[in-house]
Amino acid sequence: MSPHIIDITQENAQQVLVEESRTRPVVVDFWADWCEPCKNLMPILEKLANEYNGQFLLAKLNADELQPIAQQLGVRSLPTVMIFKDGQPVDGFAGVQPENEIRAILQKYLPDPWEALIEEANALMQEEKFSEALPLLLQAYKESEEKASIGVGLAQVYLQLNRCDEAEALLDKVMMVDQDAAYEQAMALLKLKREAASSPEMKALEDKHAANPDDMETAYLLSVQYSQHGKPREALDLLLGLLRKNLNYDDGAAKKAYMDIVTSLGQGDPLATEYQRKIYTLLY
Repeated sequence: MSPHIIDITQENAQQVLVEESRTRPVVVDFWADWCEPCKNLMPILEKLANEYNGQFLLAKLNADELQPIAQQLGVRSLPTVMIFKDGQPVDGFAGVQPENEIRAILQKYLPDPWEALIEEANALMQEEKFSEALPLLLQAYKESEEKASIGVGLAQVYLQLNRCDEAEALLDKVMMVDQDAAYEQAMALLKLKREAASSPEMKALEDKHAANPDDMETAYLLSVQYSQHGKPREALDLLLGLLRKNLNYDDGAAKKAYMDIVTSLGQGDPLATEYQRKIYTLLY
């Protein structure tokens, strides 16, 4: 039997219905051998238990063999399904229900599907592996339909990677009602990062580039400054412009710098994907 499915017995009923339901939802399927609808419902529940991979425990209870428990819980017909949380039935249904309706009921008591991504990302962030955490949070942000709290967390990762533009774009989307302490902390860090990035060297190069956009050396030096101060998009744009004029600029230094920045963004990063596509178009 699957590790996510168990048969309730007189001996384990207390442990399953009370103790186990304190750690995750327990879906109790009341059935009997003579009940034909039960045989139609049970495969659906078993499929879902395996698909959700332990987010809930499916506990099958033979109502004939454990009649006192079924009666105590008020079961009047078969099949009956009850969802237990913290030792108490909190929801359920009687009869065979379509799979989509069962999913909708279960979803009310299960973690959001993106919670596992956030948990994994948080573990990586504890180890300061921000580049590895980034694609996980990007996926969670997308799957949650851009939930504000996840967006703030994603902005904080971008800030740790000195990518202020992406962080600011995310923070700008946060509505006033969602601007909590984490948001204020991220905004304060963004301000500090912006101030630190405004070096005199960068400002001088920006002025020189603005005065003469065709000066390839200035463009290259400015791209280096941008890459070192959390402006990867600006750096890549400058380098791409250089490579369009001279694919082998400075004995391939510009091409190498471009690829190094893309690699540093990490696999799965949308910015990396965008500029990989652009360089491949140029090269091939």
